[in-house]
Parts: sequence; structure tokens; C-alpha cells
Amino acid sequence: MKVFNLCCRDDHRFEGWFASAEEYDTQLACGLLVCPICGSDEIRKLPAAPHLNLSRDSSAESASASNAAAPVPGANPTAAQAAWLKMARHIVEHTEDVGEGFADEARRIHYHEAPNRGIRGVASAADRSELEEEGIEVFSFALPKAVKTPLQ
Repeated sequence: MKVFNLCCRDDHRFEGWFASAEEYDTQLACGLLVCPICGSDEIRKLPAAPHLNLSRDSSAESASASNAAAPVPGANPTAAQAAWLKMARHIVEHTEDVGEGFADEARRIHYHEAPNRGIRGVASAADRSELEEEGIEVFSFALPKAVKTPLQ
């Protein structure tokens, strides 16, 4: 199993696991590799160094590591990406995708013509502005296609 550190054109960093280096090349050539953050298929491998644990007694290292503060989202790009991905997965799991009919369905829910539930979909800037003028809360959150499917 090969684990590569990968990066897209927008510098979103993520890991890829492959059966071999050749499998990575094949998937890249076929356009099967996409960034889980933005959906870009412009992917490249980052330089990586193997981590070797040669210490016989790593209890001191593990004690100091366990006392370290938890990562703060935004403190580094990797933590921010992880927080974004967690939020994106939560949105996908807890909302209904109504697609292009987002503005109409949001109005139906707001005016009690449809069951109250979380929805997501596509709306133009004008649609969002009109919804806000009607007192309907909306927010934009880009969800690339890769986030809407199970990630391996």
C-alpha cells in the first residue's frame, strides 16, 4: 500500500492511498483523482519523508504528545481543511438536496407549505438576495461533487 501526500491547484492538501505507485499514475491519467475540498482534478504529489520510529522507549514522546493542545481550526491549512470537510460531510448527511429548486422549496418551507427540514441546493445571487429580503435565512457553502459521495 502506498500513501501519498497530494495537493490540488488551489493548494488543498490531502492523502491518497493506492495499491502501488503505478495505480496512482493510472488513476491520475484517467482523471479519477479529485480534490475532496474543491473537486479539482489537477492533482500533484507532494514530497514526503518516511517516518521511522527507531526509539525503543517512546513513552516520553507519547506523554509529551498527549499533553499537546488540540489543533485549532484555522491555525494551519490542514486543520482548516479538516474542519471544512467535517462541516461539509455534516451538511450532506443532515440535509436534503433539492437541486435547482432551492429557492422555491425554501419559500415553501418558510410559508409552511412544506415540511420544515434542512435543505441544500443551487440558487443564484439574485435568488439568495430575494430570499433574504423575505426574511428567509440562507448561506452559501460550496460542496464539490466529491464531498457528496463516500470518500475512501
